[in-house]
Amino acid sequence: MYKQVSKLIVYRDLGEDSILKRLASIFEDFDWYKANVVGNSSAFSASKLEEMKDKKHISKESLITRIYGEIKRLLDLATDYGFDKNLWHNYLTFLLMTNENSFTLTSEKVGANEGSVNHFAKNDFKIFKELFDYNFYEIERELSIDCFSTISNYQAIVKKERMYNYNVSAKVQNLSARLEKCDDEEGFFAEVTRFYADYGVGMFGLNKAFRIRPVAGAFTGEDNTPAAGTVDIYPINNTENVVLDDLVGYEIQKQKLIDNTEAFVEGRPANNCLLFGDSGTGKSTCIKAIINEYYDRGLRMIEIYKHQFKDLSTVISMIKNRNYRFIIYMDDLSFEEFEIEYKFLKAVIEGGVETKPDNVLIYATSNRRHLIKETWNDRNDLEHGGGGELHRSDTMQEKLSLVNRFGVTINFSRPNQKEYFHIVTELAKRDPSITLTDEQLCAEANKWELSHGGISGRTAQQFINYIAGKS
Repeated sequence: MYKQVSKLIVYRDLGEDSILKRLASIFEDFDWYKANVVGNSSAFSASKLEEMKDKKHISKESLITRIYGEIKRLLDLATDYGFDKNLWHNYLTFLLMTNENSFTLTSEKVGANEGSVNHFAKNDFKIFKELFDYNFYEIERELSIDCFSTISNYQAIVKKERMYNYNVSAKVQNLSARLEKCDDEEGFFAEVTRFYADYGVGMFGLNKAFRIRPVAGAFTGEDNTPAAGTVDIYPINNTENVVLDDLVGYEIQKQKLIDNTEAFVEGRPANNCLLFGDSGTGKSTCIKAIINEYYDRGLRMIEIYKHQFKDLSTVISMIKNRNYRFIIYMDDLSFEEFEIEYKFLKAVIEGGVETKPDNVLIYATSNRRHLIKETWNDRNDLEHGGGGELHRSDTMQEKLSLVNRFGVTINFSRPNQKEYFHIVTELAKRDPSITLTDEQLCAEANKWELSHGGISGRTAQQFINYIAGKS
């Protein structure tokens, strides 16, 4: 195995801590063990054996211990991603899908291109084909183990989808099954580049939504405050599987959002978008649904919280050259008078020297129309005495300028009672366990909203959950 891994070119940077690299090292030591302990010296030349004389500590027991350590890591990975059947093939496929290099990055969302790099890629695919077909019989026989045979025909314990990354699992197992049918590196090349064209590569290819966090150890000050510009983008493993049709009503609002997003994913001019209005009316649901419906067309979402706005420029610089369309999502956006984070947001949207890249838009939701808290004093143009700002209208314009940078604003208002009852009855139709008549549902829904926050789509959904739970 180490002989194959040493010949990788494009996919060479697997990380020294990767399971494949560690197994390759173990298999090299196993050949030394055979030559020096078992007495089979065919694997190495005399000069090579002399170079490796410091490996006298290698024993059957140490090899087994190291192998079991990597098998444990492989089982942990399989648990995280719900791998099944041939875990070895699943793992190798996972490597091909997640390794970001010169070949994979130019192939993401566009597929294979003509170029000399294809020669080196096919060299690596030939090696991966050999690894797919690797015969573990000899090492299992010599060490009296059967772990490789077991993981090659593995039956995983059935788990609920939310317990592992189902989105990644399905893609890995599907591609792995197709690669198993390939006869040579040409088949591997065709299948893998087709996957890159359909989904992409690495975490952006496999996942829909992401958050950011400080890079480990990158802190400033005694209070461990994260340093600006030292962030990592990491995937949200299980996003809510919701589509726009799940939101009852608000057809005009949904269509505005669709039109803007369609233009964005197709590369036409599009605007930053603000969804504002009453709580519980489906603003956040719409954003989640948009990501689900346009994921296969290269749309991805990065959720950012208010305290992270100082890192917006860094995040954009990390994604601007990728072949995806990114929505930077800000949920429940609003600012108090004393908060100045909105200044970072203003600069990123339109005010900075560097132009915002074409593959990035900002979508935000808020219960406030103007985002920043405004007082009546802000509307009094002059202040006489007191040491305050002289022209308060300038302050008001400063606060209102943020919302003006969203080219599309969509109002989600609270439904009236008739609309509320319509939402309730439509949601009830989706659950066969609910057998109440429309009249009974409306009567119960009316009682429910009086003691649960008033009329809204969220209240209607909570009522349906309550009724379904009693059925």
